[in-house]
Amino acid sequence: MLTFPSIPRLATLSVSALALAACAAGGKELPTANYSSTAIAPSEEYTIGPLDEITIHVWRNPELSADKVRVRPDGRLTIPLVQDIPAVGKTATQLQDYIAGELAKYIEQPIVSVIVNTPEGNFTQQVRIIGATGQPASLPFRANMTVLDAMIAVGGLNEFAAGNRAKLIRLDRDSGEQVEYRLRLSDLIRRGDASANVLLMPGDTIIIPESRF
Repeated sequence: MLTFPSIPRLATLSVSALALAACAAGGKELPTANYSSTAIAPSEEYTIGPLDEITIHVWRNPELSADKVRVRPDGRLTIPLVQDIPAVGKTATQLQDYIAGELAKYIEQPIVSVIVNTPEGNFTQQVRIIGATGQPASLPFRANMTVLDAMIAVGGLNEFAAGNRAKLIRLDRDSGEQVEYRLRLSDLIRRGDASANVLLMPGDTIIIPESRF
């Protein structure tokens, strides 16, 4: 004689199946991005990267200043009197202190200011989005950047994307190891579930797989 599981038994099996499915999705989950004004805060200080456009102003010495000079791919730049200045990896403050030190060989007590006009993003401060998206890209990180911001910038998911199986890879700076987090991009973009939006950090990589069927 055929027997069938009782309704409570079926409910238990359903919950177990959902739990297994969640585990299969893999990865930890990040907290939801907070949209309140109190959540808006400065990011870690920006470090200059290759191809950044900067302006260097030397007070009372306009002939030594440089407007909208671009950092070369080798990470250096040149201004009057100072050749091949190593710029990549320095903050604006560190760069202006370095330039002031070099100019002090020629003028008395130079006062230098550095402004980053167009940040292209140091490699360690970019957010990379690869896989089943409109246009895979590396984006310069900005303060309070979220997954939704990044997905808008790359044109969202493509028609083959398995958005809820997407992963975010982040370097844990304390342990030096990469940590994997689960993302629910389909819920966020296709269903408008704001709870699936999370804050990004410099150096994050978002990987979006394609659906298996």
